[in-house]
Amino acid sequence: MPKHKACEDEQRVQGKHVRLLQRGVLLLLISMLLLAGCTGLDSADEELEPSPKHSSIHIVISNLGMTFPAGNDENDNPYLNYIEDSIGLEIKVNTPPPEVYNEKLDVIMSSGNLPDMLHTYEPFWFDNYVKQKAFMPLDELIDEYGPHLKEKIPAEVWDRVTYGGSIYAVPSLNEVTGAELMYVRKDWLDRLGLEPPKTLAEYYEVIRAFTQDDPDGNGLNDTIGLTFTVGLGRTSPFFGAFGTQRNTWFERDGQLIHGSIMPETKEALAFFARLYQENLLDREFPLNLQNNLFEKVENGKVGLFSAAWYDTRGPIAANMSKDPNAEWIPLEYPTGPDGQKGVEGKDIIRGYNVIPASSEKAAAVIQMLDFIASDYKTLKLGFENDIWRWKDGKIVTDFALHDKHLYRGIYQSLVDVPDQLLFKERLDSLGDFNLYNNLQQINQNIIPNAFYGIPTPAMTKYTKKLSNMEDVFTKIIMGLEPLDAFDDFVKRWKEEGGDEMTKEVNAWYAKR
Repeated sequence: MPKHKACEDEQRVQGKHVRLLQRGVLLLLISMLLLAGCTGLDSADEELEPSPKHSSIHIVISNLGMTFPAGNDENDNPYLNYIEDSIGLEIKVNTPPPEVYNEKLDVIMSSGNLPDMLHTYEPFWFDNYVKQKAFMPLDELIDEYGPHLKEKIPAEVWDRVTYGGSIYAVPSLNEVTGAELMYVRKDWLDRLGLEPPKTLAEYYEVIRAFTQDDPDGNGLNDTIGLTFTVGLGRTSPFFGAFGTQRNTWFERDGQLIHGSIMPETKEALAFFARLYQENLLDREFPLNLQNNLFEKVENGKVGLFSAAWYDTRGPIAANMSKDPNAEWIPLEYPTGPDGQKGVEGKDIIRGYNVIPASSEKAAAVIQMLDFIASDYKTLKLGFENDIWRWKDGKIVTDFALHDKHLYRGIYQSLVDVPDQLLFKERLDSLGDFNLYNNLQQINQNIIPNAFYGIPTPAMTKYTKKLSNMEDVFTKIIMGLEPLDAFDDFVKRWKEEGGDEMTKEVNAWYAKR
């Protein structure tokens, strides 16, 4: 493996331009030789295709909101250079802004000027364009150029991207199957003489006390009992206490029903509305972005929230750094009145790499994706003996360099192929943040989605509209609409595509 050093970033930037010049000179010499001998070429020679390793490709991918160190960008950095040098590809990267990423993909698809590969996280977008025959079938290319892809991606996942017997995407897998678990300030519990809550009723009492009883002891009414983010983000454990999840299909009496229209969802909204009416829920929750939530946790305004599994290394760690007395612990998921609890799970597929039907460099794209899948450790962890090293049989990570080079995930996540042993070693190497244990707790409490098939036609047609209808949930919580507005929502949901979608989902369920 090449010995890359983070301190050599500037040299790599210069080195890439040198490599580009060298390759240009080489191509010029080859062209001159071919011209000199063209009179001796027969028709068979003229039909020879260049090897994929001598190609350049253009790809469109998400930058995941990442930033680059000074002097680097998505087209010029040590990790992209590493991929290029290893497989002999020139890779031109286009990263549309995350906030308009899907819209930009649509613009690109209608432009007529298509790249060699696009990456999407939206199954409905993928399904829509497959049915328009916009993408190339990949079976033969994967057989020839993708041995690691075939080895590391399970057969059942390939089935999810297969239409009419042909594969139309190289999928990337989710390394984690769920995201949220509850965390609380134990020092606040101790100050108020409270035990870690388990039931929803006990959670309510902690939320009330954290709002009204001055848990930080500063004599001010400046703490928040519970907070969410826009679109009812960070609420999954509470919906789970009522036996529902908004983005999940449930089996009831042999039929599948969407969680968003279940009576249990109305019960959860009633609980949230009570919290809001009693001033126990953050008044700013409808506007909170993730950064706003992080700031409130870091600055000691929030002592209980549904944390992402990695928040112990983020806002929770930042809060403990600011306040030496702060102590955070994970909680059991809240158990509801009927003994139910759990959290929303994630689809096993994280994203889809697709090749437009017009691409002439599909083999080179598959070669690139296969390399990413094969060299999992370098792109996942960073360069050995630079970002990390082995010590006493364990991975030791340089945190500063690790964080500086997080952008490598832009490329690695194109074909994420989880390795549980390496995953634990990597998480443990990041420090004492309980990361692996967080994920274990999540995995043990996931509420499974009863539907896991290819998006149905009605899903593709109606999902966005039906999801937008859920804006009424926030209005119900804030008291801008009565609780019974939920019943009107269910009626509209069914009439405006939901019933059609449910019929298709149950047809799939009957044949599975």
